[in-house]
Amino acid sequence: MTDRIYNVLFLCTRNSARSIMAEAILNSMADGRFRAFSAGSDPLHTGPVPEVLTQLKSLGHDVTGLRSKSWDEFTGPDAPRMDFVIALCDTLNLQACPDFEGTHVTAAWPLPDPAKFSGSAPERATLLNELYAALHRRLAIFTSLPFGTLDRMALKARLDELAQPLAAAR
Repeated sequence: MTDRIYNVLFLCTRNSARSIMAEAILNSMADGRFRAFSAGSDPLHTGPVPEVLTQLKSLGHDVTGLRSKSWDEFTGPDAPRMDFVIALCDTLNLQACPDFEGTHVTAAWPLPDPAKFSGSAPERATLLNELYAALHRRLAIFTSLPFGTLDRMALKARLDELAQPLAAAR
């Protein structure tokens, strides 16, 4: 891989929380090297979870362009070619992902679904903060990988390593 802008697609079923967070985080740390997108198999018609947008905005992220969208937007002939597709769902739910023509590397980073978070507002905020921190750490490591010196198989192995809890990876 050469020095260029890499397209990264984050997938979740509803494209309302985890994938939206990942899109915002990576775009903010992209430094001109990455362009992040997010989508889902069954996106929410109501858009991203309001708590997620509030959290992202409070952390300095631009949320104006964030919306829930179908992964079908990324499979057509006019769709941007993805270099990386990363699924963030905590379970696969026996779903088959579409073929993202020409994708270089795919990975799965299972993370808990904020829609299943229960408890008081402060408890939910704490869980969202933990999810944000986990994504931020993984994406910081991802963006620091030496893309120019790793072949496809080595990149895949590094992305798969990032699926493991980071405390165990140290």
